[in-house]
Amino acid sequence: MTVADDVLAPVRIAAQAAADKQGHKIVAFDVSEQLAITDVFLIASAGNERQVGAIVDGVEEKLIAAGRKPVRREGDRENRWVLLDYIDFVVHVQHTEERSLYNLERLWKDCPQIPLDLDLAPDDPARSDDPAL
Repeated sequence: MTVADDVLAPVRIAAQAAADKQGHKIVAFDVSEQLAITDVFLIASAGNERQVGAIVDGVEEKLIAAGRKPVRREGDRENRWVLLDYIDFVVHVQHTEERSLYNLERLWKDCPQIPLDLDLAPDDPARSDDPAL
């Protein structure tokens, strides 16, 4: 992996924030070798639009507390697929239907998956051994 620790730390904060707001199937990919515009894609799912919004707000709140503010926030009008751009990493929070339709994991399957070390209960829906789910 070529992603610096100063990028991985806020990615892990964002992932934990998503898990804390009941996000599920949370995965991160090192896309630094394939893209010049960012290093990491973090992806999380939610079952409805309200939950997508709650996850996005939770991620943004935790990262602002850590000194990181997104340079761009897109898709929050419909809350089906919201993107938070932090330059070094991009957070994608997708409604389950969009996640299945666009299948970003398939698109980035050749990129290394980043271990997130989330603090999850054993039966937490955020836990997923298969990022393609």
